[in-house]
Amino acid sequence: MNFQELFLNNSTEFSLGFFVLLIWSLVWKGLALWRASERKDKLWFVILLVLNTAGVVEIIYLIVTRKKKQQTPVQKV
Repeated sequence: MNFQELFLNNSTEFSLGFFVLLIWSLVWKGLALWRASERKDKLWFVILLVLNTAGVVEIIYLIVTRKKKQQTPVQKV
């Protein structure tokens, strides 16, 4: 099946796969853009906004910039 037949036949499998990929990408892009705006990372915001990598760069950015949880010392009574 070539590219033209895929669109002309309105393949359900292609449409479902495309929709799932679109939602997946939008969720990760939204989370990464939110984090970049909170951190005031203007360069990363533009990079994440322009590049469409199906969430790969966005996930890497979120992992690299995550905050480490501070452990509070346990007080003994």
